[in-house]
Amino acid sequence: MVFILAISEGGVSMIRKLLYKAKARRALIQAFRSAGLFFKNAKDRPVYPIIHDVHINEDDESLRYVFTLLNGMDPKEVAKKKYVFRQHFGRHLELKGDLKRYVLTIYSEAMTEELAYVAQEIAEAVQKHGLGIICGKDRLGRYVSFDMRKQPHILIAGETGSGKSTQLRSILTTLIRTKKPSELQLYLGDCKKSEFHIFRNVEHVQCVLSSAKDIAKMLRHIKKELDERSNLTEVFEVSHVDDLPAAQRRPYLVVCIDEFVMLRKNEEIMEILTEVVAIGRTLGVFAVLSMQRPNAQVLDTTIRANLTVSMGFKLRDKMEARIVNTPGAEALEVSGRFIMNSNKIYEIQAPYLTIDKAKALLDPYIVSKGPVKEVTPEPAATKLTEEDVFFDVIDEKR
Repeated sequence: MVFILAISEGGVSMIRKLLYKAKARRALIQAFRSAGLFFKNAKDRPVYPIIHDVHINEDDESLRYVFTLLNGMDPKEVAKKKYVFRQHFGRHLELKGDLKRYVLTIYSEAMTEELAYVAQEIAEAVQKHGLGIICGKDRLGRYVSFDMRKQPHILIAGETGSGKSTQLRSILTTLIRTKKPSELQLYLGDCKKSEFHIFRNVEHVQCVLSSAKDIAKMLRHIKKELDERSNLTEVFEVSHVDDLPAAQRRPYLVVCIDEFVMLRKNEEIMEILTEVVAIGRTLGVFAVLSMQRPNAQVLDTTIRANLTVSMGFKLRDKMEARIVNTPGAEALEVSGRFIMNSNKIYEIQAPYLTIDKAKALLDPYIVSKGPVKEVTPEPAATKLTEEDVFFDVIDEKR
């Protein structure tokens, strides 16, 4: 515990003086002893897990251990005894691993436990991206964001109260504030009828739907759009819709469905969603799917393989965390904290955006909707079919 205090009191220079590797190694062995993570050899001497590396990171003032369990040691005991490591090293640590190999990282400072949504800061964090998605701040207090054009589809999962809904609100609000309606169209499915009402009259938003019947109509339109865009890229011999001639350019489409697990029994919906995540990136069509309880039957291998970014807020157990591909999400204790798996695994604190603040930020983008919102313009000499116009959305669009 002495060397952890030295980090906070004396900074990196003190670390160099006090945290030499031998002392740090002895400290970990003491933790192993307290946790009962050792065997007795023939001479009745304790044999501890193998410590492969002790590394001091000056950038974030952290100490990282890499160790492996001996054959026969129960990995479950490591998870059970995490409290012992905290007793030795303090609460600001991460313990990651499975079966044999583990990485224990000890930080000098804790992550923030609440991050206010500051519109200007977040706009600056995503401005470098063509279609910027805000994630939050990492352990070093740096904003993490990514370009949806390069990492095209997102899965968000988390228990009630974990911060999942706020993250959806932040992502959609940021997209609306940073892209013009001519550049971005949003199609929202709100299966719980509780999350997306604040976006209903935003100019970018084409529809906010709640029933499986209406969402199926919406996705038929999306499928038609996929087909048209695919034909255009073939006709003009380009590999991405961004490379089409200016006269043929199409806005980016983002389909966001909250609690899409409720649609699992509708084969048509699941088939179209599978097609969107499989081929949508080059056609400028993207998906954001969220659920409270991850289900392996809903997240089949095709969908899961193409959801390039996973955000796992607090989940019930390791099985759910494994389904979402966010190891450690079952152990999160802070609301708004999540594990993100994209090019690498991050632990991030999501921005906290209240409904009232979101409404204020969205107010400049509110428009008066007409009685019927046409999804596609009517071609010359061709009448719109029922699938071209969302008749059932008339009341919702008023």
